[in-house]
Amino acid sequence: MLPDNVRIVLVEPQLAANIGSAARAMKTMGLSELHLVAPRQWPHPDAAARASGADDLLAGAVVHESLIDAIAGAGLVVGLTARSRTLSAPQHAPRPGAAVIARESLQHPVAVLFGRERTGLTNEEVDLCHRLIHIPSVQGFSSLNLAAAVQVMAYELRLTMVDEDSVPQPACEWPPATADDMERLYDHLERALIRLEFLNPDNPRALMRRLRLLLGRARPDHNEYQILRGILAHVELALDGELPHQKRAK
Repeated sequence: MLPDNVRIVLVEPQLAANIGSAARAMKTMGLSELHLVAPRQWPHPDAAARASGADDLLAGAVVHESLIDAIAGAGLVVGLTARSRTLSAPQHAPRPGAAVIARESLQHPVAVLFGRERTGLTNEEVDLCHRLIHIPSVQGFSSLNLAAAVQVMAYELRLTMVDEDSVPQPACEWPPATADDMERLYDHLERALIRLEFLNPDNPRALMRRLRLLLGRARPDHNEYQILRGILAHVELALDGELPHQKRAK
C-alpha cells in the first residue's frame, strides 16, 4: 500500500474533537492524508487537544467546500456506512475492503469517506462511491464514533502494510477514470439521454442512479472513459445533423 495515496475524507464533521481524534488514529497507523469537507468547527483548539501529537496532520489537512472537490483525482472512492444499502455499490467488511483500498492505492489515489457524526453519508454521497464498507456491530447499536470508525479502517490498512505479500501488484495499461472524470461522464450521459427522449427530464434520478451503479461496477479506465465521451459527443452531432453524411445529404 502507498499511504500517501490513501485520502481520509471527513464529510461535514460537526465536532473539532472528532477531527483531532481521527488525526491521531490515522497517525498511529501511518496515514497522513486528511481531508475535511465543510467542517463546522475549524480550526479549533479541541482538535489540537485530541490530536495528541498528530498536530502535523491537522496543519496539513486540506479543507474543501464540497465533496466533489475532495474526491477530485481519486481513482477509487470508498464510503463507510453504518447501514446496509439495497441499491448501492458493492459492499465489504473492513478487512476485504482494506485489501481493495491497499491494492488500488498502488496505482492511484483512493478517497475513503466518513460521514457526519449523527447522520452519516447521504444517498447522493453514497452514489459517488465505487465501494462501500460496513463495520459489523451488534444489532440495535450500530453507529460508531467517527474517530473510532477511522481507527478501525486505519488499523486494517496498517495490516496490509505489515504484510505486503498479501497485496498483489497489479499491472494496468491505463489508469482508471477519476471521480471527477466520472461526474463529467454522468452529466454528459444525462444530457444525451434527455435529448434522445430516453430519459424523462422531470424525473431523471432513478435511471441515472442505476446507470451510476452500472458504470461504477465497470470501473472504466481513462481510455474507456474517453471512448464513452466520444460516443456521446457523436450522438449529439447526429442529433444536430452535423455528421459528415448528414451534411452531404443537405
